[in-house]
Amino acid sequence: MPIRGKVVLEDALQRPVLAREWSTLPDGGYGWIVVASIFLINAHSWGMTSSYAVFLAYYLSHNTYPNATNLDYAFIGGLSFSMAFATAPIVNFCVKHFGSKLTLCIGVLFQTAAFIGASFATEIWQLFLSQGVALGIGIGFMFVATAGVIPQWFTKGRALANGMASAGSGCGGLIYSLSTNAMIPRLGLSWTFRTLAIIQFVVSCSCTLLLKDRNKQIGSSLASFDIKLMKRPEVLLLLGWAFFSLLGYVTMLFSLPNWAATIGLDAGQGTIVGAMANLGQAISRPIVGHLADKSGCLTVATAATALAGVLCFVFWIFIDNYAQAVTFALMSGAVTGTFFTLVAPVAARVVGLVELPAGLSIVWVSIVLPALFAEPIALELRQSTGRIYLHAQILAACMFSAASFFIWFTRAWKIKEIRRLGEEKGRDASGDTRSSVLCRVLPHEGAPDSTSVRKTRWMAVVERFKRLGRWQRI
Repeated sequence: MPIRGKVVLEDALQRPVLAREWSTLPDGGYGWIVVASIFLINAHSWGMTSSYAVFLAYYLSHNTYPNATNLDYAFIGGLSFSMAFATAPIVNFCVKHFGSKLTLCIGVLFQTAAFIGASFATEIWQLFLSQGVALGIGIGFMFVATAGVIPQWFTKGRALANGMASAGSGCGGLIYSLSTNAMIPRLGLSWTFRTLAIIQFVVSCSCTLLLKDRNKQIGSSLASFDIKLMKRPEVLLLLGWAFFSLLGYVTMLFSLPNWAATIGLDAGQGTIVGAMANLGQAISRPIVGHLADKSGCLTVATAATALAGVLCFVFWIFIDNYAQAVTFALMSGAVTGTFFTLVAPVAARVVGLVELPAGLSIVWVSIVLPALFAEPIALELRQSTGRIYLHAQILAACMFSAASFFIWFTRAWKIKEIRRLGEEKGRDASGDTRSSVLCRVLPHEGAPDSTSVRKTRWMAVVERFKRLGRWQRI
């Protein structure tokens, strides 16, 4: 079957087997129903988890559970994140043997049980098991099972579609941060948890019925964990980007409401600051996806990750009023969530579509530790006087900066790889190992004069850049 589109040709050149992968993609169609379903699933899984910043601020300001420390509360939020990623190999196994729908149903049941269990918790260890472990497992089954589905439905608009779906977590975070802050004083903590459980159960079950994957058509490996991928340098660079991005992302997202209180804002204003970060993600993720389709997912990921570090360094550290805090939350939210927007397209560029589930599984496992320890580290870095969160802010800025270096080197590897494959293709077509550019631009025989030699060399350089120009969108 013919390979369609410029993007198809780029990825087909990366690895010969990709020609068969890409030729079967429908490029939309029912894929837009899939995008809408995953949008709502993200809103009612990651979105609800993002509202933990509100719960954390409430726990820190109230003696809700006896003998619980601030570090205990910080670990609960990190535990839900880390358990979501740690379940990746198990989720891939379930998808391979039971299908995506049943796997999603398992996740919905775990998440519902987590909220119901948290509503009856009276001691901190019960909150660890419910809002920490069980909620994380539920989110993991829902998120990992859907993370690699959208690339199976799109070619040209892959990053845009992925950005639209991942925007669900930002919209959900915005809605549930504000609604949770309003429900707790009116309904109480227990009925707030039960209300969230009912809402997410109804919405997630409906979306599960609509979701369809194309694992059989694509021939996805669905390996639980392919250790061979760890031997590839480009995969290690990808994991470095994931590791440091999560350290910065979790540190910033969970710290914002409580940090707001340290600069003199009340609880309601702190909640709005956290919600604005989610609003920034909701607005920016489709835009980031569209830019990635136009300029390349690796290029956009590099720029956005670097910008997140710059914002933390030059803006967050010096904020001292409400207006600045809201502005920073919107701006940082627009770029700090780039990892979740582009991780699937970037991984597809690095490991290929067939090995994408196994590659993503490695990525999820690699970010278990930063997801678990980021917020506890941030709380331990707090100072007793002055700018209390200064060290945590510097930590987030450094982590985003380190992540930008890793993704930059990944992009450099991709450019080198595409150039090498392009040169090999040119040699195969010409039948020898020498560049044919010089021969094509010198049709006459005999020794050329110095002017024509210089012109020929210049034309050779131009020709080479024209040939390589097709591959700069990566």
